[in-house]
Amino acid sequence: MVAQALELSRKPHVVIATPGRLADHLRSSNTFSIKKIRFLVMDEADRLLEQGCTDFTVDLEAILAAVPARRQTLLFSATLTDTLKELQGLATNQPFFWEAQAPVRTVEQLDQRYLLVPEKVKDAYLVHLIQKFQDEHEDWSIIIFTNTCKTCQVLCMMLRKFNFPTVALHSMMKQKERFAALAKFKSSIYRILIATDVASRGLDIPTVQVVINHNTPGLPKIYIHRVGRTARAGRQGQAITLVTQYDIHLVHAIEEQIKKKLEEFAVEEAEVLQILTQVNVVRRECEIKLEAANFDEKKEINKRKQLILEGKDPDLEAKRKAELAKIKRKNRRFKEQVEQALQRQKAGGAGHRGRLPRAQPKTPSN
Repeated sequence: MVAQALELSRKPHVVIATPGRLADHLRSSNTFSIKKIRFLVMDEADRLLEQGCTDFTVDLEAILAAVPARRQTLLFSATLTDTLKELQGLATNQPFFWEAQAPVRTVEQLDQRYLLVPEKVKDAYLVHLIQKFQDEHEDWSIIIFTNTCKTCQVLCMMLRKFNFPTVALHSMMKQKERFAALAKFKSSIYRILIATDVASRGLDIPTVQVVINHNTPGLPKIYIHRVGRTARAGRQGQAITLVTQYDIHLVHAIEEQIKKKLEEFAVEEAEVLQILTQVNVVRRECEIKLEAANFDEKKEINKRKQLILEGKDPDLEAKRKAELAKIKRKNRRFKEQVEQALQRQKAGGAGHRGRLPRAQPKTPSN
């Protein structure tokens, strides 16, 4: 913070920052001002403006309050979300809008495939895939995307047990550890990077030839950002998504968005079955080891710290979440009762009308 504050006090022409860090400087220092800037650029605008697990609203409000009203604002995004469309409609001064027109939403050099696997043997297929790529192309770099920090860490431990040069990258790691992991992967000391979606944007590593989705992304835009880590700047690349019996509808949504059908990736099932037991045993050993290291407990501590930093009471937030879940369950039960009564009414015909459940009358507040 101190080193950055000194640099900012020298009035640089260009400042590149994350919203949180820039907002911190604006709140804590009066030696730096952005009142005279001409251009405000938001890269990955869809992510910055969406409200979810990572909400930049408070920081962006601090930044927008500090910049002049007369300026040019530029927003860039690889995916056009509902939030950006809404912003386009709300703007008062007819914003210029441009979208790259392409027959497909991903680059032509990217070979996109899926591998249909049973949920319980997914890890065995993953190990088989990595072994296949390592045998055929020793110098290839691979990124494997997972949906949770815990899965990311377990898979990293598991692949190391099979002697694959692997590093992990997820939000439970300290910033210093993340930089170290990325440096090792970029310099090809380790050829395999297992990451959560924290690495799905902004990473430009030319040597990445393969992206493997350990889980099928729940949103097509997440898929687009993940597979965009390979086949960059005109190079060839391959993306393989492990699809379970529960993910077929997600694949259809992805195909509809990218305007392209995914082709099936062929593997020798007999070879996978040979390593199945060994993979399952090693995975379980890694899970036990991770549980002994209190991984879940550390995650909860980090969540509490984040809430405190945001000025919220963690216990009160937990209580609110529990109350909300209770209301949702109650509404779901009532909806089910209504649907059952309607079905009985329909089955019974005109002579046997079912009765709809009556909602409980609200008690007047004091």
